[in-house]
Order: sequence, then structure tokens, then C-alpha cells
Amino acid sequence: MCLINFQYKQHPKYKLVVAANRDEFYGRPAQEAHFWEDQPDILAGRDLLQMGTWLGVTKSGRFAALTNFRDPSLPEKGKISRGALVKDFLASDLAPQAFLKTLKPDGYTGFNVLLGDTEKLFYYNNLEQEIIEVTAGTHGLSNHFLNTPWPKVEKGKSRLANYLNGRTEADPDDLFEILRDAEQAADPHLPVTGVGLEFERILSPIFIRTPDYGTRSATVLLVDHDNNFTFAERVYEKGEFASQQVFDFSAL
Repeated sequence: MCLINFQYKQHPKYKLVVAANRDEFYGRPAQEAHFWEDQPDILAGRDLLQMGTWLGVTKSGRFAALTNFRDPSLPEKGKISRGALVKDFLASDLAPQAFLKTLKPDGYTGFNVLLGDTEKLFYYNNLEQEIIEVTAGTHGLSNHFLNTPWPKVEKGKSRLANYLNGRTEADPDDLFEILRDAEQAADPHLPVTGVGLEFERILSPIFIRTPDYGTRSATVLLVDHDNNFTFAERVYEKGEFASQQVFDFSAL
């Protein structure tokens, strides 16, 4: 997952609104969002290579989402799959803070994770190793720290906040449109993360499309103050819409 824009405890109807894109190589096999057969409490897409996930919820109201930390100098060999973090939290009964305290930060390549339940939401990355409770407001997370002002993060936050401002209901179709923005950022505004200027340009839009890598899926999550969940996912094949799944349930 390469971009998670979300609004938390600021809207009169929704305690959490998430609009997120997952970017990945097209050749990496994945399964669309579903309630897992082996863990039926979990609703998420699934990485079929390591059997973890990038974003998911549970019937009891737990939520987790992950992004990689973009730094080519960080070692990858011998590390635990980052997707296991989301899966393990969703399958756990531990409170979010307690779960984060069990992690071994050096066991994974760089990551950011959002973990929460129906009461609280936390942010953690394994570079700073600080558990931070998320405050009310509109936030953005890409492949650096929470609310790092990359162009795609700032644009996503602004468009999400403007859309929700004064609106009593959110339409997932409208949020999916925000996530389809493929405009590249101007060179002076690009971050420098060690991947080179050409690749910084390619990775700068909200929606990414290249011959072998890009936005594979988009997720919209709406959680109201009565803990009613709407989880909608759109799957893309090489940048083209392929399928959509929508799930509605109330947290137990």
C-alpha cells in the first residue's frame, strides 16, 4: 500500500474515513477483498506470495493498514514479510498498543503501520519506533512518515478534507475518483528518496500506472459513530478497472 489518506474523529457521521491505494508489481499474485476462509473474522485482500495483507478490518471492529518505507539502502534479505503485521494484528485479541509493544522492529524492512479498534487509532514505524496515538483530523501516509508533505499526500489530504467538509454522507464512488488522480508532481516538489528522478516522477501521482508496476487496488472504508462499516474495494489490471467488492456490516 503506497497511499493512505484518512479522516479520523472529525466528521459528524463518520469516526473514520479511509481512501487508500495499494501499489505493487503486477506479477505479484493477490486475492481480492473477502472474508478469509482460514480466519473468517478478517475482511481483507490477500497477498498470495506471503499470505499477509496490506489493509483489512475485522467483524469486531479492528482496523490495520501498512505502507513500506521507501529507502533503497534498507536491507531486505532475511526479514519477516511486512504484510504479516496487518494479518497478525487483525487475528490478535491484544489491544493496539499492547500488540505494537510485542513487535521486533529490526525483524522487518522499513514500514509504517496504522492499527486501531473502535475506540483508538495508533501509528508506528520501525525507524523511529514510537507509538503515536492518532489525533482527530485529516491525515496522509505514503512511503515516509505520517503526514510527510509529499505532493501525493498533500493533494490526497486536501481533496479528502474538502470533499467531507459540510457533507452529511460520503459516497465511495466519489472517493474512488479522488484515488484515480494520475497527475505527476512537478519536479521541484518531488521528494528525494534514493530511487532517482525518473522513478520519483513515476511514483509521484496518487494513482500509478507503468508497464510492470502500479496501483493494483483501491480501498474505501467508512466507519460511522455506531460502528457500522462499509468496506469497498476496486481492483485494477494494469491500470484498468477489473472488479469491485462492497461489504457492509456492524462491528460486534
